[in-house]
Amino acid sequence: MTLPRTATALAAAVRADQVTPQQAVAEALDRIETLDGALHAFVVVRSVSARAEADQVAARSDLHRLPLAGVPVAVKDQIPVAGEPMRAGSRGTDPEPQPQDHALVKRLRSAGAIVVGSTAAPEGMLWPVTDGAGGVTRNPWDRAASPGGSSGGSAAAVAAGMVPLAHGADGLGSIRIPAAVCGLVGIKPGRDVIEPWDDSAGNWYGLAEHGSLATTVDDAALLLAVLADRPELAVPDAEVAGLRVGVTVNPPLLGAHVDLEMVRAVFRSAAVLRAEGLRVERQRLTYPVSVAWAGTVRWFAVAVPMLETATDPQLLQPRSLQHARLGRAVRRFVRGADAEAWRQCALRLFETTDVLLAPVIASGPLPAESWSQRPWRANVTAALSCSGGFTAPWNLAGFPAMSVPAGRHPATGLPIGVQLIGPPGSETRLLAVAAALELAQPWPLRAPEHP
Repeated sequence: MTLPRTATALAAAVRADQVTPQQAVAEALDRIETLDGALHAFVVVRSVSARAEADQVAARSDLHRLPLAGVPVAVKDQIPVAGEPMRAGSRGTDPEPQPQDHALVKRLRSAGAIVVGSTAAPEGMLWPVTDGAGGVTRNPWDRAASPGGSSGGSAAAVAAGMVPLAHGADGLGSIRIPAAVCGLVGIKPGRDVIEPWDDSAGNWYGLAEHGSLATTVDDAALLLAVLADRPELAVPDAEVAGLRVGVTVNPPLLGAHVDLEMVRAVFRSAAVLRAEGLRVERQRLTYPVSVAWAGTVRWFAVAVPMLETATDPQLLQPRSLQHARLGRAVRRFVRGADAEAWRQCALRLFETTDVLLAPVIASGPLPAESWSQRPWRANVTAALSCSGGFTAPWNLAGFPAMSVPAGRHPATGLPIGVQLIGPPGSETRLLAVAAALELAQPWPLRAPEHP
């Protein structure tokens, strides 16, 4: 029996008694067993527990009303799942099973989802490549390429069709970057849309937000609505014609080189939106130098709690230790005023623009290699050159932003994503614009080698 590939269709089939939760979970576990040895998307696979939970979901009296009825999902190794370890990509963290579910895991279960495992992440969520304690995670589109980070395991799991949905978290682009390089839809909501954040992990001085990775806009919206416990987020705005779209391709980081194909993808998407009746205009956005400084200081400073809470600091990776040492030196420069100044500047921008269209990253993904064994300087240089800083300003401002597939790079064949950004409260607007792009230029639901 061939099961529906999207979470929306799968949940509908379960609610209609056409598919059982047990069948949905069995297929997901079979694909994980077959594919994950080469990809290393998962660090925990809940083979026995997930089957037992499928039985429990099938027996629920409210099964026919559950938004994620019987849908297998994965969660990033950054939030607790009861009975499983949460290592945050590190050998230096506590290996003991977590005593209880995170609030977001509870929301997933309440909605009928079944957590089949935890996905790989780089140590401390610090890096835009995913090679943690268990090995190197690979991109299903090309195993020589990284799926990005820090939600790289979640992105690889969805792109390979192991699960239709996965939780991610985004502090400086950690949902949007993996989504872009794995051909997925990834959304980071605005500040405080999804609550609560796990205090033990910290929220990166207000930068970090939980969000969703999926193959379709509808699925990304559905997962976002469940995580936020706000059903209205599952319904994108009805009308996009007439929206004002500002197109910008200049990088926030001075001197960053932007691959021409990333620029072309933005303008192709702009042309699609113009044809759909949106008012598209070129906009040269000037980022204050203080934005790059504020983001960089926070990136260093967020490593300090990892060092201070590690059960065995000697097992932390050298690159992360160096990052934390520098974080201790610069965290006194983390000031709310710089973030608020940029937020006010960005709010003025959206007085005349409804949606901003921009690249997600400056170049293609980094190679899938053991970056954790390389010097700190090599990691930082690679991270900055790859990103170009396109995602971080919107974490600093606390604005919603998402990545949408926009074709493939002609030289590498790897996916390219474009970024949609909006003011606070514009999540459903962004989803509606993304849906217009999806309808006009459909993308594959899985990487070609994983049908």
